[in-house]
Amino acid sequence: MKTESLGDAYPKEQARLRELLTEYEAIGPVGAFGLAVIKDVLRRADEAAISGDLVVMIRLYHEMKEYQ
Repeated sequence: MKTESLGDAYPKEQARLRELLTEYEAIGPVGAFGLAVIKDVLRRADEAAISGDLVVMIRLYHEMKEYQ
């Protein structure tokens, strides 16, 4: 099992959620709530990455992993 650093895994999760956004957009009004929640976590994830706050990034990484 390969261990991945936060520096590698974090942007991959951000990219995965950005792809997930298109799926939520495609299902129309039914996906509106999920779309809003994912946009919010992505906004916070971007802010944490820009600020370099590792504690927040770790918390958000785990939060991002929860979205399907």
